[in-house]
Amino acid sequence: MTQSHPRISKAVIPAAGLGTRFLPATKATPKEMLPVVDKPAIQYVVEEAVTAGLGDVLMVTGRNKRPLEDHFDRNYELESALQKKGDASRLAKVQESSDLAMMHYVRQGDPKGLGHAVLCAAPHVGHEPFAVLLGDDLIDPRDPLLQRMIDVQEQYGGSVIALMEVAPEQIHLYGCAAVESTADSDVVKVGGLVEKPDPADAPSNYAIIGRYVLDPHVFDILRKTEPGRGGEIQLTDALQQLAEDESVGGPVHGVVFKGRRYDTGDRGDYLRAIVRLACEREDLGPDFRTWLRSYVAEEMQGR
Repeated sequence: MTQSHPRISKAVIPAAGLGTRFLPATKATPKEMLPVVDKPAIQYVVEEAVTAGLGDVLMVTGRNKRPLEDHFDRNYELESALQKKGDASRLAKVQESSDLAMMHYVRQGDPKGLGHAVLCAAPHVGHEPFAVLLGDDLIDPRDPLLQRMIDVQEQYGGSVIALMEVAPEQIHLYGCAAVESTADSDVVKVGGLVEKPDPADAPSNYAIIGRYVLDPHVFDILRKTEPGRGGEIQLTDALQQLAEDESVGGPVHGVVFKGRRYDTGDRGDYLRAIVRLACEREDLGPDFRTWLRSYVAEEMQGR
């Protein structure tokens, strides 16, 4: 039976990481501002939240992240210059980011992990369920994962995490979920969670990816959660407690995602994401695919 739960309206985007895997590019530029084709990665994430109906976005930032705020703010000088040139197309692109959502910002301060970053959102979120979107995972807008997660949370209450099946030898790179099937083919009941387990100890090959819909009781647990793996406060540890005790914050379910996901947190995957998205663009794709085929053919001949 469908239950009634508060409608989700707020999204939290942790963006305080140093981006060390992309040095030296991220020495003075936040990794979230690195372009994926012609938009910064973070804009894709905000657009995903807005498409799912979450127009109130809190970004958890740190030092040297001011460009994030500038990107989602108005740039009157640039807008004026484009307007004088009659460049309506570029003007619309500039204004698009500043008109996307009601943006808020809070600094994390000490880098104590994802759980701590989520806890920094507590004063803004209050006592409502909310979504968390990690910026390293770009979800193709044709595969509306977040909207499905919101629907599942409204049906079951509690918290909902996004899961993808990965090769067993890759599970040590992710948080991993122990699951039970439900009446919905794409929804599982989560009975336990382990952060980056050894493949031999992993309860499944269902990996947690960077989308969460959380019950606000998670804040109470995070306040009491001791630093775990890597000396950080792990969100996975708090979700494990929610899964173990449904009387505090309801159950934890997972939506098994089989759509298109682009990982921009790894240099190789970042490049592959750019190529895939550029190939699918109507304005860039035809010429870019032609060049790519020619380039690959030349490479194969040269070997």
